[in-house]
Amino acid sequence: MDRLLSMEVFVAVVELGSLSAAAERFALSAPMVSKHVRHLEQRLGGRLFNRTTRQQSLTAMGQNYYQRCLLILQDIRAAEASAAEQQQEPRGRVRINAPVTFGSLALTPVLTGYLQRYPQVSIELDLNDQQLDMTAVGADLTVRIGRLADSSLIARSLRPYQMQIAASPAYLARHGEPLTPADLAHHQCLGFSFWRKGRGWQLGGQAQEEIRSRLRSNQGQALKTAALAGFGIVMQPAILLQDALDSGQLQPLLQDYVPAPRPISLLYHQDRQRQPTLATLIEWIVQALAD
Repeated sequence: MDRLLSMEVFVAVVELGSLSAAAERFALSAPMVSKHVRHLEQRLGGRLFNRTTRQQSLTAMGQNYYQRCLLILQDIRAAEASAAEQQQEPRGRVRINAPVTFGSLALTPVLTGYLQRYPQVSIELDLNDQQLDMTAVGADLTVRIGRLADSSLIARSLRPYQMQIAASPAYLARHGEPLTPADLAHHQCLGFSFWRKGRGWQLGGQAQEEIRSRLRSNQGQALKTAALAGFGIVMQPAILLQDALDSGQLQPLLQDYVPAPRPISLLYHQDRQRQPTLATLIEWIVQALAD
C-alpha cells in the first residue's frame, strides 16, 4: 500500500476521531481506512490505537507516531508548495558564456533588466572570445557568433553581428584614406588575435593576406583605443565603435567592402528549456536582441 497515503489516513482518523469520518474525507470505505491503519501497525510492529467497543485512543507508540507523521506531512506540503512557487517565479543561478564585446555591450544591459524584473535570480556571466564547450564550463546558456556546427543544442537566432572599419581623423591626415581593400597593404591595420588565418581582413569576399599587423590584441577595446590614439585602422563590431563614430573620433572606411553581418545564436540544451528560470530568460534575451 501507499505508505504516504496510509500516514495521511491515520492522521485523519486521529484528528476526526473515527474511521468513518476519515473514510468520508478520502472517499474511501471504512474497511479500507481500517486496512491502512493495520498496514502501518504491521510495518511498525505494534498497535497505534487502544480499541474498545465504544471508543479508541492512541497508544504511546501511536501518539509518538502521530506527531512524527504531522512533521513529515508538513515537510512534504512545504516542499510541494516550494516547487509550485518555483514554477511560477524564476529563481536560482544561471551561468552564461558569451563573446567579450557582445556580452559586455549588448547582452549585459539585457541581463540587468531581467535581474531587476526577477529579484530571486542571479547570473554569472563569463566573457570569452574562445568557443568553449558549454558543458565543460558548466554554462546553461551560451552565445555563438558565426555559422554553427551540427549539434544537439537548441539555437535561437539573435540580431546579426555587423562589423565596421574605421580610423581616426589624425591617422587619415598622416597616411591618407584607403579606397580599396588593396590599399590596406600600405596602412597600419590593427589585428584581432582570435581571427582565424585568412578570415581576418576579409573584405569584398576576399582575404587580404598581405596585411601585417604590428599591433594585435585579443581584446577589441584595446584595438579601439589604439585607433583613437591615431595608430592605425581598426575593424571591430559596430556596437564597439559606434560611439566613437557618432562623435567623430573615428571615421568609417571602406563601407562597400565591410564583411557581411555574421549570425549570432543563443544556445542551450533541449532539456533545459522547460526550466522556468531558463525559459523566461531565453525569451527575454530573444525578444530584446532578435531582429
